[in-house]
Amino acid sequence: MTGTYRHLPLAKVEPGMVLSDELLDKHGQVLLPAGAQLTERMLERLHDHGIESLAVVDDTPPDPAQTAAEREAHLARIGVLFRRHDPANGEDSAANTLRKLVTEFRVGKEAA
Repeated sequence: MTGTYRHLPLAKVEPGMVLSDELLDKHGQVLLPAGAQLTERMLERLHDHGIESLAVVDDTPPDPAQTAAEREAHLARIGVLFRRHDPANGEDSAANTLRKLVTEFRVGKEAA
């Protein structure tokens, strides 16, 4: 997927929206490439192919409160996953490295 995206039911997708990833049919054939700007005709035809929802580019600015809540939820989950691991234990380098990598992946390098 490219950038930020959101999944919408086909009925809520509007002409002019942009696909965030290539769209495949049930046989794995590409119906539309990533980055395609959707038209009214395309949306009508997608229904015929059994497509019920699409991932479209989301260009709305993120809500800072929601972003902070998601960050805290990720950190709490990482805490649960590594609850038996003491980060101060220098002898457990594998667990320290794994925790650092998971934290960087979920919340960014500044939190690791």
